[in-house]
Amino acid sequence: MKYTKFLEAVEAHPIIAAVKDKEELKICCASEEIQVVFVLFGDICTITKIVDEIKEAGKVAMVHVDLIGGLGSKEIIVDFIKYSTKADGIISTKAPLIRRAEEFHMFTVLRIFLIDSMAFENIKKQQQSIHPDVIEVLPGVMPKIIRQIDKMINTPIIAGGLIRTKEDVLEALEAGAVAVSSTNSSVWEL
Repeated sequence: MKYTKFLEAVEAHPIIAAVKDKEELKICCASEEIQVVFVLFGDICTITKIVDEIKEAGKVAMVHVDLIGGLGSKEIIVDFIKYSTKADGIISTKAPLIRRAEEFHMFTVLRIFLIDSMAFENIKKQQQSIHPDVIEVLPGVMPKIIRQIDKMINTPIIAGGLIRTKEDVLEALEAGAVAVSSTNSSVWEL
């Protein structure tokens, strides 16, 4: 089952490396601790090789399709990721892309930016129309809000964005997040 692989990986190490360049990719692939990698860079010409490196290192590879250059914002992006890479799943802020990945039985992460109360209220509405495997809440340094979301929905939560310290990690996990994602490489090995 697609969720089991991801869940086992974050249970083993609940800190997800979110990589934004080749140097960070090398660091996380060399790490024995990191189990899940969020790919936040690349383009249509490089994404297959990036995912291959992650898979060769024995890690779960999740591609943030909204950030991959040259792919656009149509559902065909998901088809490309499915058939041209070995990615385990996708991350997106766009409901149609999550739906398309669900059709392929790919693992899905819906990324939500909580900038105001309307964004908070939209979480419940989105849960009725799409069913991502996990939602990633940004910024992730809001334990009180994470706790409220955890009570409001049945979908596992990842806290992402502005996670910079061990305290940030622990507060997010204690609030109900199953994992945290961070681009800060000093957090990856906590």
